[in-house]
Formats: sequence, C-alpha cells, structure tokens
Amino acid sequence: MALLDASKYELSEKVVAINSVSKTVKGGRIRKFSALVVVGDQNGIVGFGMGKSSEVPDAIRKGIEDAKKNIVKISLKGTTIPHEVTGRFGAGTVLLKPAPEGTGVIAGGPVRAVVEMAGIKNIRTKSLRSNNPCNVVRATMAGLTSLRDAEEVAAIRGKTVKEILG
Repeated sequence: MALLDASKYELSEKVVAINSVSKTVKGGRIRKFSALVVVGDQNGIVGFGMGKSSEVPDAIRKGIEDAKKNIVKISLKGTTIPHEVTGRFGAGTVLLKPAPEGTGVIAGGPVRAVVEMAGIKNIRTKSLRSNNPCNVVRATMAGLTSLRDAEEVAAIRGKTVKEILG
C-alpha cells in the first residue's frame, strides 16, 4: 500500500497508549515515556506512529510526526468495510466484520481508536490473542490495508463490477 502525503489532509489525532519505560545505568534509572498515536481524517485516511521522549508531551508530538509519515488510504463501503478480514501482526490478531447501518463501532480500545480515525461508523471487531496495544494497532492496520472493494478486484481480474458481484 502506497504511503500518502499528510499535508493534503485535515488530520486529527488520538493517543492510544502512553507507556513508561526505564533503562538502568550505573547512576540509577533513566525514565522515558513511549506514546502510541493514531491520526486520521475520518474519511478513509489513517496512520499510526510511536514516539519516545523523557517528557510525555514530546513523546506524543513525536508519535504524531511519525504517524503522519505512515498514513494510508483504506477501502470503505459507505460507513462500514467491504468485507470481513483478519489482520495479523506478531502475536496480535484482529477480526474485522462489516456491520449494518445503526450498529455503531463495537471494538476495544486500540482497535476503536484506529477505526474511528479511519471514519468507519459501523463495524464489529474482536481482538484475538495479544492485548499489547502496539501489536493490536498494527494488526488492525494490516487488516484495513488488505481490504479491497469491488472496483479494485474487477480491475485486477479484467472484468466489470457487475460480473464480479453477479
């Protein structure tokens, strides 16, 4: 999936997780903060990033900068996704299912942040195996980027959309 230029979009950000990390050195412990941030325009554009610094606001700022470098466009079908998909990354596995109008976003913390920033209004999700926020966000992104709508499939197969849908 091709990365997009963040300056063309009106992006909003959401902090998914802030983690305190420490390194033990000769003089004691060095404490830093790690921030996982998701950015999106609520219209099919979404990205995530990690930032680390000795101050929380700096870590969040660095995470936003990293997320803007990693934004991608995902396929949507109205307010939901075109088809069911399973995203996998490391030990994290996320099941994403399309839902009818009025269902809302049924998702846990990290998955909810990603799908809300992507602009998905109706979806059912289940986070399987890992509950590490970083792996869950990466698995969700892997699932969303692997989505293909009928036009893309028709173009690949050299057919019309009507032939694909039956």
